[in-house]
Amino acid sequence: MRRINKILKNDIFKNIIRNIEKAEKTRIYCGHGIEHLFDTARICYILDLEGKRIFDKEIIYAASMLHDIGRYEEYKNNIPHNEAGAKIACEILAECDFSETEINIIKEAILYHRKDKNENSLGNLLYKGDKLSRKCFCCNAEKECYWNNEIKNIEIKY
Repeated sequence: MRRINKILKNDIFKNIIRNIEKAEKTRIYCGHGIEHLFDTARICYILDLEGKRIFDKEIIYAASMLHDIGRYEEYKNNIPHNEAGAKIACEILAECDFSETEINIIKEAILYHRKDKNENSLGNLLYKGDKLSRKCFCCNAEKECYWNNEIKNIEIKY
């Protein structure tokens, strides 16, 4: 997890996370701060362990820690967060000793984490972990949430 710790100490990452948390300070719905990123990472890792054990732990954590890194650009410039995040993630990953191959795998997962239907892809794993990380069962805004009741996490799974 050496490289994950490098991500957490990376100045670009830290500044963007601070900006996201400031932008979401009055948001009543789920946030995209560090707690969400860790929840997503841990759930993705559990899902991978329960499944076929396809992905390296650091790749799962890196993709999870960076999957919403583009949120601030979405809030500020109306750029879809997956597109902005993939670009920013490449810069952070390169500074944190990930290989070009690993960067491309993570970048693709971030790009497609909102709609990847390939069951064996990192993007699909990220999609599932991202959704399962939401704590609808104890959310004060659950009634106002735009999520369909069928996909809300009313009962804990992970």
